[in-house]
Amino acid sequence: MIDAALQPLQHRLLAPPARFLHRRGVEPDQITIAGFLIGVLALPAIAFGLYGPALVLILLNRLADGLDGAVARLGLPTDRGAFLDIALDFVFYALIPLGFAFADPAANALPAAVLIAAFMGSGTSFLAFSIIAAKRGLKAEDYPSKGIYYLGGLTEGFETIMLFILICLWPALFPLLAYAFAAACVVTTVTRWVQGWQAFDDR
Repeated sequence: MIDAALQPLQHRLLAPPARFLHRRGVEPDQITIAGFLIGVLALPAIAFGLYGPALVLILLNRLADGLDGAVARLGLPTDRGAFLDIALDFVFYALIPLGFAFADPAANALPAAVLIAAFMGSGTSFLAFSIIAAKRGLKAEDYPSKGIYYLGGLTEGFETIMLFILICLWPALFPLLAYAFAAACVVTTVTRWVQGWQAFDDR
């Protein structure tokens, strides 16, 4: 919901470490893959109730997710990098609620399943819109630095990170927060369906 407004601040904060990594020959794809592998480790950490370490791993993953783009913009961004970034992000997002399902199946399995299904709706509507937008040569003016057409919504990257922070700090609230965020994802999904229906009407 507020990703576009936060982008200028994010770019300023990430510029110094991005220049440091770029000067040392670190490739954006290396950062993307390393960040994903770090994020994957959050799943077993959550499953074993290590919520503090899991939160650190999640934040490191999100830092890498910002740094890879910042480093790419210092050189020549590639389609492969944009593909890796979005493909690995969606897998990472699903792994966090899955970890909570493993941690306490009785309390968390159903809300985790609902949240992952909601992620599926918001994710597929995002990607479907991006595919058609690219086919038509459309550009997202609010997100000029993104490698693909980036369609906003009520639940974007910032809101998802805040959810992950909250559920790691207060894991007992996972069911309530999962259901609430899933409902917000449904709003995002339906909004994107409507936007796609209107934007791609060829009549």
